Amino acid sequence: MSTATIQAYFDAFNRGDVAAMLACLSEDIAHYVNEGEVRTGKEAFRSFCEHMNRCYRENLTDMVIFEAEGGTRGAAEYVVNGTYLETDEGLPDAKGQTYRLPAGSFFSLENGLITRVVTYYNLADWMRQVSE
Repeated sequence: MSTATIQAYFDAFNRGDVAAMLACLSEDIAHYVNEGEVRTGKEAFRSFCEHMNRCYRENLTDMVIFEAEGGTRGAAEYVVNGTYLETDEGLPDAKGQTYRLPAGSFFSLENGLITRVVTYYNLADWMRQVSE
């Protein structure tokens, strides 16, 4: 069931457990990042997670997971509660600012593993929150 895989992925995210997140992904995962390049493969995903964990501490709440097309597609809506820890290149200086914003992810799944994840959030809202 796709909702169980998606839930396991987000549970691992909230624990900061990159290895457990990777266990939910296919080897050829396609990771579509908000306002960024598509990353392909587990190593690119791992590298992205390590960067994110260095610059941000985030916890997702108010999670709602949806399933469609017989478990081959899914989506999630949630709230990102975060702290900006280290300045990310091209973004405002990090000073421990906190932020809270709605976000969503879309998934494709095959054989119980996530083959595609697309994440969306309002970057302008995040910029406003960390610039105040």
